[in-house]
Amino acid sequence: MSLAIQTEKLTKTYGRKARGIEDVDLAVEEGEVFGFLGPNGAGKTTTVRTLLGFLRPTGGRGEVFGLDIRRDSVEIRARVGNLPGEFALEDKMTGEGLLAYFARLRGVKDLGYARELSERLGAELHRPMRRLSRGNKQKIGLVQAMFHRPPLLMLDEPTGGLDPLVQEEFLDIIEEVRAEGRTVFFSSHNLAEVERVCDRVGIIRGGRLAAVETTETLIDKSFRHVVLTFAEDVDKEQFEALSGVRDLEGDGKRISFTLDDGLDEMVKLAAGHTLVNMEYERPSLEEVFLTYYERENGEGR
Repeated sequence: MSLAIQTEKLTKTYGRKARGIEDVDLAVEEGEVFGFLGPNGAGKTTTVRTLLGFLRPTGGRGEVFGLDIRRDSVEIRARVGNLPGEFALEDKMTGEGLLAYFARLRGVKDLGYARELSERLGAELHRPMRRLSRGNKQKIGLVQAMFHRPPLLMLDEPTGGLDPLVQEEFLDIIEEVRAEGRTVFFSSHNLAEVERVCDRVGIIRGGRLAAVETTETLIDKSFRHVVLTFAEDVDKEQFEALSGVRDLEGDGKRISFTLDDGLDEMVKLAAGHTLVNMEYERPSLEEVFLTYYERENGEGR
């Protein structure tokens, strides 16, 4: 399969003290949704800016659709819809005016798809930017990245500031983009979001690519926070004895713990009592990162 993004030992340094990225090897296939994950300061934004030619690499090489990121940055950006993590829009312009301006720059004559996206996301197109909330500015940012149907979307925290219903609509749009054979490269801190739409996930830490996993593998390496509430007092030592349980707290009718594995064993033990309620919560991505790195390094928690 053809590659939308390919890098070999891509490196960007800012000097001896400032961290950038080092020896990043990426291969993103055309038509896939690729999640790029890591803690703040890990190198996600530096990678994206280097791929788009906003930063010049210190070493290594990179291509986007076979175009060299050093020589062909202008042509690359013509094929990309980009939403930075932080962006500024002209305060006095309305969303409608801004999209019309971008359409002229990109040679797009029909704004039908832009209006469709705006309606689906609930973007306010007729108010000046300075009067819009962060969430409404984010909607305009998303529309400007997608309205020209680019073959590659590069989105940094695209759902930040959006309410849950709009997030769901956005994820529906991403699935439609993939169905059209276009490629999406985006960073996120929402594990459920990543699980739903990403085919593969790259994890970056300290400027280095730690791993590239399928989404299923990443989820399998995570754990769950569990809270059990019973109708009667239970002996918490029964649950502490389970191999997959750690950090157990509480006593009597309510206990909470972290479950690494052994779900079936835990459920069977709980079913031996009158269970009133069970909360089974996914960890945050930060917690997944921590657990992943500890397992890779052979460290305990």
